[in-house]
Amino acid sequence: MLELQTPSDLLAHVGQTLGSSEWFTIEQRHLDGFAELTGDDFWIHVDTERAGREMPGGKTIAHGLFVLSLVPRLQRSIFRVARRGKGLNYGSDRVRYTAPVPVGSRVRLHQTLKAAERVGAATRMTTVCEFEIEGQTRPALVAEFILLLQDE
Repeated sequence: MLELQTPSDLLAHVGQTLGSSEWFTIEQRHLDGFAELTGDDFWIHVDTERAGREMPGGKTIAHGLFVLSLVPRLQRSIFRVARRGKGLNYGSDRVRYTAPVPVGSRVRLHQTLKAAERVGAATRMTTVCEFEIEGQTRPALVAEFILLLQDE
């Protein structure tokens, strides 16, 4: 894990790989909960019987937005800023869902720091986020994720 003291320490890491997260297993309960929360209850995500008959591999697949929503959770095992104020999700750019994630798959996040700049009393960072699916060469998702970390 990359340990930084302040948000401005990120400036020294632009263009570098920050690291890879721990593995996370996609479970049906995650998909069911996400479907209930968002209303995206399309059968490919929640109907295990139908998916068993009609989906390649016979499994439901994760919502793309669910996988994207794992960035904050998984980046906690990639880097840590010891002395910081609040962090604000500033947005996402160039989000691409490049491969389905079947239930039961393990994914992990790889992050590279594309850009970092001081904005007042904060550092705005842009990371390239790539979700690896264990055992596959094609990533599940590639996106730029923008985070604003305020100073203490």
